[in-house]
Amino acid sequence: MASPAPTPRPGDQLASATDTTRVIVIRAPQQAAGPIECGGTPMVPAAEAPAPSPADDAPGTLIGKRYVDAADTLELLCTASGSGHLAYAGEPLTIKAPKALPASD
Repeated sequence: MASPAPTPRPGDQLASATDTTRVIVIRAPQQAAGPIECGGTPMVPAAEAPAPSPADDAPGTLIGKRYVDAADTLELLCTASGSGHLAYAGEPLTIKAPKALPASD
């Protein structure tokens, strides 16, 4: 079994050990507060990921969406959807809201 990634760094590619979820770290805190998890299991470097199991019908992560923690110190981009939900240091990650563009009146 592959070991979890120690401290996430921007550009790291992580994969779930339990489903088909894959993410890229966009922004990461200087000091890791805990592991990045998917479906309750720490994510592993994508190169060390086991073969994914078939996905359920109800995705927990959505491809192309950015996920952030409550403090907005960690940002992940989902590159492959899966049935697990993302968490960091035991706290669930949420989908990042799009930035509002200025009005062009």
